[in-house]
Amino acid sequence: MRRFLQKILFKPVLRATAKFASKPDRQKIFSALDKLYKSILENSGKKGLVIPFEKDTGKFIIFSDQHKGARNGADDFILSEANYLAALDHYDRNGYTLIGLGDCEELWENTLTQVVKHNKACFDAEKKFAERAGFVKIFGNHDLFWDNDPIAWWQLKRIFGQDVKIYEGVVLSVSIGATPLNIFCAHGHQGDARSDGNWFSKFFVARIWAPLQAYLRINPNTPAFNKEKKTLHNDIMYEWSSQQKDLLLITGHTHQPVFASLTHLERLYKKYQFASNNNNPEQVAALQAEIRLIEREFTAVALDYMKMQPYYFNSGCCCFNDGDITGIEIADGTIRLIKWIKKEERSQRELLESITLEELVRKI
Repeated sequence: MRRFLQKILFKPVLRATAKFASKPDRQKIFSALDKLYKSILENSGKKGLVIPFEKDTGKFIIFSDQHKGARNGADDFILSEANYLAALDHYDRNGYTLIGLGDCEELWENTLTQVVKHNKACFDAEKKFAERAGFVKIFGNHDLFWDNDPIAWWQLKRIFGQDVKIYEGVVLSVSIGATPLNIFCAHGHQGDARSDGNWFSKFFVARIWAPLQAYLRINPNTPAFNKEKKTLHNDIMYEWSSQQKDLLLITGHTHQPVFASLTHLERLYKKYQFASNNNNPEQVAALQAEIRLIEREFTAVALDYMKMQPYYFNSGCCCFNDGDITGIEIADGTIRLIKWIKKEERSQRELLESITLEELVRKI
């Protein structure tokens, strides 16, 4: 039956997907981000929270795009589970607040019952943060269920043993000297025609459209896999954040880590330019080798990456195909891009990039 339906529905599904998931629209995305940010600031606790913190004592870890699944062939999270559990244990023991920045559960391809059944250890680990009021759960486009299901609140309470409210975003608020700084965190699907419309459109995507695509095994390109959309998404998020005052933006959605507005490849290109200008042949050779490795998977860069200011960050994902996970830490007055990787049969934290909040404020 599946093959028969695939044959007759393949082209119509792709045409419909192209219509509903056209290239990101700057105006729609700008409007959606404006609306959400304003709503959180003016009515904290409804669509999102404002969380004040002290520069030297506040501790946050931001993970997104786990896509916890049902331990089947389509489950992208299986290989990353060990690193994710090790990371949560570390951050819980050190008093961090966990921010799940959307697409934490893969509810396009699976039922919630399946996901809960096969990910008990992860939910139990997240529950430890909730028990000490250190858990903020934000929905994305693949777990819209949390936003549009009328009994989602009951499901969350059943999983975590207490009330856990679902939000669309969060604003972390801190003062750096005399300068206020807001760190606005959202999944990044805001303004998307399929996933960020009215209640009915979101219900249709979550309950009818996505399950249909999953059943037919028709996987049209999404920002997580489409290189052009990743670059365009980064450009739009950077452009919006650069027009705000005293604000940093952190999203997920694309599965591509971005630190201080630059992807890893853009950062390598920038380092290569400086090494070439400084006549450092050893560093040039090392950077060329690393660049060639990255370019096997991704070559797109922003046109003006050499001039970008550090307004925008992306947490990457927790479902890379090698089992690694990435996230954004904010602690000790510093923002960091980190990776958890398995070495010698043990999960280890690696620091990829870091910059102090004071330096960021000076630059923006």
